[in-house]
Amino acid sequence: MIYLDNGATSFPKPRGMVAAMEECMMQYCGNPGRSGHAMSLKTGEAVYRARRSVAELLHTDHGDRVIFTKNTTESLNMGLYGILQDGDHVITTSMEHNSVLRPLKALEKRGISQTIIQADTEGFVSPMDFEKYVRPNTRLIVVTGASNVTGTKMPIEEIGRMAKKRGILYMVDGAQAVGCVDIDVEAMHIDLLAFPGHKGLLGPLGTGGLYVGPSVEIEPLLMGGTGTESKSRIQPKTYPEGFEAGTVNAPGIIGLGYAADYVRRIGVDVIGQYEEELICYLEEKLKNMEFIQTYGPAPSRKTGITLLNVDGYNGEEITSMLSDRYGIAVRGGYHCAGLAHKTIGTWNQGAVRVSVGPYNKRSDMDRLADALWIMGKQAADEKK
Repeated sequence: MIYLDNGATSFPKPRGMVAAMEECMMQYCGNPGRSGHAMSLKTGEAVYRARRSVAELLHTDHGDRVIFTKNTTESLNMGLYGILQDGDHVITTSMEHNSVLRPLKALEKRGISQTIIQADTEGFVSPMDFEKYVRPNTRLIVVTGASNVTGTKMPIEEIGRMAKKRGILYMVDGAQAVGCVDIDVEAMHIDLLAFPGHKGLLGPLGTGGLYVGPSVEIEPLLMGGTGTESKSRIQPKTYPEGFEAGTVNAPGIIGLGYAADYVRRIGVDVIGQYEEELICYLEEKLKNMEFIQTYGPAPSRKTGITLLNVDGYNGEEITSMLSDRYGIAVRGGYHCAGLAHKTIGTWNQGAVRVSVGPYNKRSDMDRLADALWIMGKQAADEKK
């Protein structure tokens, strides 16, 4: 199958990552931080190295402030619930994933208000828009690094400068950015960065993390065993152990550490540029197909995503036909981001997302374009 659903999870995975996970599980997989024997200690050391690898990718020396989670959704919830209190105000955008918008909606019951900035039809917001909506009680700005619907890259560094100037905490949803957009958490003034291990970092499913800046304190989302301060019934707030209650996914984290090193060796900018070139190549082939509509900005202003519709079909039909007839994997529907579809004008029908990764080739784009051409022509002929 031609896999073009990297926005959901990357595929394939680096072989070395699989080998690193297998080595852990078959040779030394003790419970890190829970025992003093050799297997536990070796696993703990490997998890520590993975933490350092991720921190290095994010351009920070504060590896202890990288908290491992099972996905970006958990990381975002950890940040939002760990910071916001009754009376706080949050600024976000209409391009956010439901992993931001749903927790914020739930937090309204705790007396937390929000302003959702309306992006333009390509998914862009301006740093000036955030400035306009700052209130005396604005506690947090949260914004996606890149839209999971259109791939639109947000001006995260400029927003970070404004937030720092106004003394507002700044949180970035890095689900679609980390691994293909070079993010420097310190230079960009990012206080909290939620990220997946399994997308742009090419790591295993069930891995992710939350970077919490050294000047920021949050409340733990989960409470339980930490391997430290076991006599106390109070959850410790030491980083990172106090925020990783329970047994961690050590094999997955070790695989993530390998994958983070792998991505860093290739170069995040190199991967981002390669994916941009693939999308540019695809959209050049699609632009003269009158029955195809694309959405979002030019390839140079987004990640490796093309969002499209084909006249005569809904998004789910296109997805099913591409899979069944042509062996091509894409994703149709609303992509867990209804407000984003409302923003760009696809609220009524959804759309098909093509998302490339570093293992895709131009020949994959050719196969997809040919399939879309056949489908579009068939629908046009049936309409006549």
